[in-house]
Parts: sequence; structure tokens; C-alpha cells
Amino acid sequence: MQVFTELTKNHDLSIALGFFDGVHLGHKAVIQSAVDFAKQNNTKSAVITFSDHPCCYFWGLCPKYILTRKEREKRIEALGVDYLYELDFESISGLTADEYLRDILVKYFTPLAISTGWNHNFGYKKSGNVKFLKENSKKYGYEYFELQPQKIEKETISSTLIRKLLANGNVTKANIMLGQKFSIEGVVVKGNKIGRTIGFKTANLVYPPELIELPYGVYSVETTYGKGIANFGIRPTINGSNAILEVHILDFDKDIYDKPIRVEFNKMIRTEKKFPSIDALKNQITLDIKSI
Repeated sequence: MQVFTELTKNHDLSIALGFFDGVHLGHKAVIQSAVDFAKQNNTKSAVITFSDHPCCYFWGLCPKYILTRKEREKRIEALGVDYLYELDFESISGLTADEYLRDILVKYFTPLAISTGWNHNFGYKKSGNVKFLKENSKKYGYEYFELQPQKIEKETISSTLIRKLLANGNVTKANIMLGQKFSIEGVVVKGNKIGRTIGFKTANLVYPPELIELPYGVYSVETTYGKGIANFGIRPTINGSNAILEVHILDFDKDIYDKPIRVEFNKMIRTEKKFPSIDALKNQITLDIKSI
């Protein structure tokens, strides 16, 4: 997949429109629609999105994301997309729906097909929507596909709902809606090495500041190096102050300082708490490991 941060002329594409934070099951349906049309019609597919959420421009404050930009790119590529355009929203924010369709989408991509979600809006003051795209399909010679909401247990899947689930520690349900696990990638950094002194050596990571923050607590995880148990928080039993993600990898004792690691979250086991002693903490960690 080729990634672009500026517009380039790339004609006769099947394009998917949206921000796609999370690349959840609803997003995947939209992107897959564009990919399938491209394959069936011997052309290429593209996702047209933005480098940052439009809220960053409108409100001067970015939402906490479900995925880092790098992870979003990886998940979009995994769906078979040929081109990814991550544009600067501010540069097109003043365009009306007609200007955006005519002067951006049609001028640069002459799309053979456009796929969006059922609630997609675009253009100045959200003047464009699915109805607008349908009405202009013949004029500009593209097929339009409106993807209906994807639901789990009668709830419509959305990035907003997934953020709420993650913020409340309901990782299991969030993972179902994502279609894969909430994850974090980083480089193992050196900690205070207290874990190894109590028999539970940990790999420490800095939690990406742009991501939605999980509640402080203990989680069952899968890592690059095997199953594990992770604590995200300030470690009150040892009087910690800065939040960090600590991962104890089961049956693993190699030195992985400064090496990359991927941590996928399965479920939340319990919230973080302060124990009366290190021995009490050790006993609880043993119980936590038995629960995964």
C-alpha cells in the first residue's frame, strides 16, 4: 500500500471515505466494499482520510484515538487497500460539499465507485451526506455504495462507543466491535527493576499519549513474546507517581530492553489498588496469573 499525505492525480479508483479511527467492523465493511469493487472491475482501491480528526481543527482539541496513526495504516493495508491518502483537514475545511466532490474527489481521482458509511458527512457545515453522494453519482459517473451500520447485541458499532468501552475497562466487548484486539506497540524501556526482585520481571512501555486511556488496572494480554499479564497505572504499593504499562510475560526471561514489543489486550482482570505490603502484592499477582 502506498501512503500519501498530499493530493496526487490518481484516476479511476474505487474509494472509501471516512476517518476510520479504530478500523472497527463498521469501517471494515466500508473499506472492503471499495476493495471488492476494485478487484471486480480491474482497478485500484484507495482510502481517503485525514491525518488528524476534524475535531482537532474545529475544537482545537483532538479526541483520544483508538489506534495510533501507524497502527491505523497497518490495519487498513491488511484489508487489501492499494493507496492511502492522509490529508490535512484544514486545507479543505472551507470547501462546500459540491466543491469537495468536484474539485477534490472527481478532479484528482475520477472515482469509478465511492463507498461510505450510512452516516457519512463532509463539506462546510456538513453540507454533504449520503443523499448528496447518491444524487451526484450519475453526474460524475461513479457508483455509490452506502454501507449500513454494523451491530453487536443490537448496538451500532461506532468509534465513540468503542472509546467509551475502553475507557470503562470493557476491553472484551471493545475487541468484538473492533474485530481484533485493542493493542499498543512500543519499545521496552528500563524501569526501577522492582518486579524482578519479587519474582515477576516486567517489560515496561510508555503508554502512547494520543490513545484512549484504559483504566488503571491489571489485564490479560498477548505479546510479541507470548502470553502475559499487564499492569497499567502508577503502582501505588511502591509509591509510584507516573503511569506506565508493565508487562510480565509468562515463562520468559530474556533481555528485551530497547526492543519493540506489541501488547494485545484480552480482558481487564481488576482495577489497580494499593496493597499493605509487597508480600500481599506478590500473592495477588499470583492469583491474577492463575485467572488468565
